[in-house]
Amino acid sequence: MRLGLVIHGDLQTQTGGYLYDRRLVEYLGRAGDPVEIVSLPWRSYPAHLRDNLSPALTRRLLNLRVDILLEDELSHPSLLAANRRLARLAGIPIVAVVHHLRSSEPWTPAARRLYRAVERAYLRGVDGFVFNSQATRAAVDALAGSGKPFVVAPPGGDRLGPGPETDAVRSRAMQAGPLRVLFVGNLIARKGLHVLLEALAALPAGSWSLEVVGNASRDAAYAARVRRQIARLGIDGSVSLRGAADDRALAEALRRSHVLAGPSDYEGFGIAYLEAMAFGLPVLASAAGGASEVVVEGETGYLIPPGSPALLAERLRSLGLDRDRLARLGAAARARALAQPQWAASMGSIRQFLARLAPTGAVAPAISVAVGGVR
Repeated sequence: MRLGLVIHGDLQTQTGGYLYDRRLVEYLGRAGDPVEIVSLPWRSYPAHLRDNLSPALTRRLLNLRVDILLEDELSHPSLLAANRRLARLAGIPIVAVVHHLRSSEPWTPAARRLYRAVERAYLRGVDGFVFNSQATRAAVDALAGSGKPFVVAPPGGDRLGPGPETDAVRSRAMQAGPLRVLFVGNLIARKGLHVLLEALAALPAGSWSLEVVGNASRDAAYAARVRRQIARLGIDGSVSLRGAADDRALAEALRRSHVLAGPSDYEGFGIAYLEAMAFGLPVLASAAGGASEVVVEGETGYLIPPGSPALLAERLRSLGLDRDRLARLGAAARARALAQPQWAASMGSIRQFLARLAPTGAVAPAISVAVGGVR
């Protein structure tokens, strides 16, 4: 198959959605299905909508000469008119890769109505879907109706290599000292770092430490707000802002931490949750979105409703005081992560789905793709 992939921005951007797209592109390439990337510049939502006034994008996509066009759904505002023209002129199957809907995030009522209307029109104009979770599939069905071909291919948790064995997870939990909390995510408001800071400030001084791994340049105003909040709460000595990290540094942070806290407003899936679980960390995850597909309340972690610092503080306090529970949840989290399909299997299911949509004769023979896994 010859494929194209439309994205906004740089495919190497460090977010879960871009990681998913990269993994898919890499897998398809190894399987003999090259993917040409069409990168559109990040701009404001109204500017993306204005892309529909020009036929230039349609011409660019027609010149790809592909069998299937993949589109990261977050690029939807730029693609409404182009997709209609492609359907009329070329009949190329268009498949949306949906990580989560923009309209699923918390917005003002007026903004949410706009996003819902635009996303609904976009979703009804594509030919099929790749979903990262059942929650994302349900959100799309609720907004735009069902009936089109789809595949649900959740992320794998094996990217960072093997985590600690169960005995090491228990030994780490029983170590004396403060509860070592880890936050992994870009410093943007949706990820909820400010909620976590408020929760931790309510706990006794010295009973916890927080390591923050994430890019602070995505939203400079929010990152500055977080730094002011840390100073105002007087918790400077307990919080380390590490910035972005490569895979090796992230694995080291997971290995030395006790628990991952990610109180996002919404997560379509939450790759950071699953990767932390593979390292034996109980996860305090967002109750909004798809986290419940891997995080089992009271067994592998806890599901925290958005904007609930008091509940988050109580969960962290209990794990810090009850190290047997911390160890038990950590071992269960590791076992759940090991049971998750690995990236190769998940991306392979997408390739099989795309092959069914591709024109006859467009599919290269399947090959064996060797991918390292967590054991």
